[in-house]
Amino acid sequence: MLVSVAAFPTLGFAENAGTSIVIARDMDLNSLDPSRAFCDTCQIYLSSVYDRLVDLSPDNKSIVPMLAKEWSANGDATVLTFKLDPKAKFSDGSPVEAKDVKWTLERLRNIKGGMAYLLDNVKSIETPDKETVVLTLTAPNSEFVGSLTAPYAGIINSDAVAEHGGDAGADANSKDNAEQWLLANSAGAGPYVLESYSPNHELRLKRNDNYWGKKPSVEEFVFLQTKDAVSQTQLLENGSADIAMQVDPTTAKAINNENIVVETTPSFNMVYVAVSPGAKNLPHPLDAKIREAIASAIDYDGIIDLTVDGKGRRLPAPIPNGFPGGGIGEPIKHDVEKAKALMKEAGAGDGFTLAATYPNVNQYGVDYTLMMQKIQQDLAEINIQLELQPVEFSVWREKVNGDGIPLTAVFFAPDYYGSSQYAQYFAMMDGTVWYKRAGGKNDPSLANPETPKLLAAALAAQGEKSSELFGKLAGVLANDRIILPIVSPDAVFVSRKGIRGLRFSACCNMVLSDIQAE
Repeated sequence: MLVSVAAFPTLGFAENAGTSIVIARDMDLNSLDPSRAFCDTCQIYLSSVYDRLVDLSPDNKSIVPMLAKEWSANGDATVLTFKLDPKAKFSDGSPVEAKDVKWTLERLRNIKGGMAYLLDNVKSIETPDKETVVLTLTAPNSEFVGSLTAPYAGIINSDAVAEHGGDAGADANSKDNAEQWLLANSAGAGPYVLESYSPNHELRLKRNDNYWGKKPSVEEFVFLQTKDAVSQTQLLENGSADIAMQVDPTTAKAINNENIVVETTPSFNMVYVAVSPGAKNLPHPLDAKIREAIASAIDYDGIIDLTVDGKGRRLPAPIPNGFPGGGIGEPIKHDVEKAKALMKEAGAGDGFTLAATYPNVNQYGVDYTLMMQKIQQDLAEINIQLELQPVEFSVWREKVNGDGIPLTAVFFAPDYYGSSQYAQYFAMMDGTVWYKRAGGKNDPSLANPETPKLLAAALAAQGEKSSELFGKLAGVLANDRIILPIVSPDAVFVSRKGIRGLRFSACCNMVLSDIQAE
């Protein structure tokens, strides 16, 4: 038995009842509703409870069947036909039908939550019969099927959720009120179901014994709200937890308990700084030269050594290495003299002060306050004084989506294998999250007319041609100097001996159904 009953008496299991695994994690849950959730813990929860039409294989690139046993596309990939597996059923035993797929995807689009952009180019969803779903797109999109591996595209039992306030209509953003019910209940077809959720305390999942696919070996997962790496490690040390998810490399290096295993692997996660030229009340315009000066003044390698003990990689652009178009070119060089010259050319040699509000988190092993203090020192060398303002994530989100923040830092994890999500989130074009946050409404000059053309061309192409176009798009994103990638930190898995199957997933963060306990 992996869980110490003495150390954590609420857990434990009867003989032959299976296993219970405790995961120590700082949970960033904003919702348990697939149409509203948007966080790293959300990825783990949703991918465990809600099966999608398709899944991402362990190679983190290939698309494999899930609820859809097969799919096909017309010549230009604008009409996609999915055939559901007739064996698929929800946790209440009812069959997964085409109507559930249509309802789920329309609800996601119409609630207009964080991941609604996945369906921006869906023109129509038709259901010719119970096992067939036909999606018609407004334009070719070679990455669309892959985007459906995102946990937020998990298929919902439409009858169950509609009975408790769910709505998928055009005004679902105001009419749907199922979110509260989904905090205490789940309605998916995945290998696990929600047992209970206590915000800021714990999340419990139990095995779905009606699961239509391969039955997972672990009976129960319990996520314990544990804020920092040291506390997570202590829970592992005293037997109160079996897996710690946010132990940084420096803390991990100090672990010498023979019963604890530390595994490090490259990830696709990204920590970045963002500059908002259109934020209100700027002391000086953050034009292209100022943004390049800021980017050149940052000591990236020093930050990587300081925060993650060197266990991370630089990125040339805000697209991960290994994704289409990612890893092309060289990351911007740390060059203080160049940065000073650019400041003078921009008429700001004497410098100015910028407000730098950021979420007070430790994400992917990076302590944000430590990182921002280092950036504060770096920018002071070119006479930019940062006023550091660490805040709770909810406060940060409200501020960055309101008047904007002149300079901030945050993180991004992929939701599927594909580079279009980075363009749709970071590119300087109308409709993206960071065009709004960067103040595009106040400064329309930020919009790059070539960006939407490049994105459309990349999505219309296939294979190497598509990667080549995404590489050009990556260059545009890099040259904007709005999003400045700091590091792609390695994923660190720390667990007690006997835990197997831990792996980093580009869609789902960590796949619970893969985990086994000896």
